[in-house]
Amino acid sequence: MTSSKTINAADAGTWILGDLPVNRIGFGAMRLTQNGAALRADAASSDRERAIGVLRRAIELGVNHIDTAAFYFSPLRSANELINRALGPYPDDLVIVTKVGPGRDPSGEWIDHATPEQLRGQVEENLRQLGRDHLDVVNLRIVGTDSIAERFGALARLREAGLIRHLGLSNITPEHLTEAQAIAPVVCVQNQYGIGARPEQDAFLRRCGEEGIAFVPFYAIAGAGREGGTVAGTESEQVQAVARAHGVTPAQIRIAWTLHRGPHVLAIPGTGNPDHLADNVAAGALKLSADELDLLAS
Repeated sequence: MTSSKTINAADAGTWILGDLPVNRIGFGAMRLTQNGAALRADAASSDRERAIGVLRRAIELGVNHIDTAAFYFSPLRSANELINRALGPYPDDLVIVTKVGPGRDPSGEWIDHATPEQLRGQVEENLRQLGRDHLDVVNLRIVGTDSIAERFGALARLREAGLIRHLGLSNITPEHLTEAQAIAPVVCVQNQYGIGARPEQDAFLRRCGEEGIAFVPFYAIAGAGREGGTVAGTESEQVQAVARAHGVTPAQIRIAWTLHRGPHVLAIPGTGNPDHLADNVAAGALKLSADELDLLAS
């Protein structure tokens, strides 16, 4: 539910990713390529013109931070190539953040761990698909708890070579962050986070803020639904009550709540629906009271 007020992502405030200013409400590209559950090999491909329209509308609404990956694709669509088609030549202030580490073969089946040598190929594929000569931010996405030094070191060398401007991490433990920081600067951490987060997740979010690292929650709206999206009938009464009080949707309250967790917290809600896009951006301007925040924390 959007208001008549002009909606702009800048209303959420800004953060500096390394040396790149971004509005704290961004856009996640995962849901652009498919209808229904994202990243499933059997999901139907999205409508191309609608997806392109959503991307262009996001820029009109002030979004200047897009999260993507080469493994965001369906049989007929690639998120990176949709971004390239919709937004190239890119606005000067647009920051595109991508991920490497896992991959998918042409059939859509997952390959969890890229070797250090394969990571360069993944970076080059992102460059090709996006039509860029360098990548603004590359997150190393982790599956498991093994050491990341060799893989992060490979990305650090690509950063030194000028293919990558800044490095981040995704789906990690605090120990992974410490390990990576001994190799190269880390500008952002992407981890699952939202209302109902465990105390150790809250502590990690606070640590990132203390160290000047952006914390970028994923599945902040979907929660346990993950790639499949929100699960009907599972929304808590607390979230519904706050949403009713503001005349907005529960999803908007979830976005606003994450942004209230600290000035270093960025939101990257994803959608292929232009109405949902406007709602997501509008959520950046929502102000929650201390009592509402306490209610949601309960």
